Amino acid sequence: MIAYAVALFTAILIVGGALFALVAAIGINRLPDLYTRMHAASKAGTVGSGLILLAVGFHAADLAIFSRALAGFFFFVLTAPVSAHLLAKAAHQVGYRLSSISVVDDLKDSEG
Repeated sequence: MIAYAVALFTAILIVGGALFALVAAIGINRLPDLYTRMHAASKAGTVGSGLILLAVGFHAADLAIFSRALAGFFFFVLTAPVSAHLLAKAAHQVGYRLSSISVVDDLKDSEG
């Protein structure tokens, strides 16, 4: 019974992570400019990868492996959005323009 519950929970984590990764992939292909694509990759991709990493750690049924997977999850969740933000800011400073359907450029007046 316990093995069935562990397998079910692992499967739910993997399917959830795969769905978030799918949403990130669709966003990268469908969104109009670099900034919105980067947003999709950093948010949905981070959650999807994190859920799959947790599923692997949980499925291993070893505390040492699970703690490493949990540490990797927290590291990934904390660093991926920050790095995406810095990359987007650097792209804006270099001159990549927003798409024509974007409404507001919050960084336009902060360029120095």
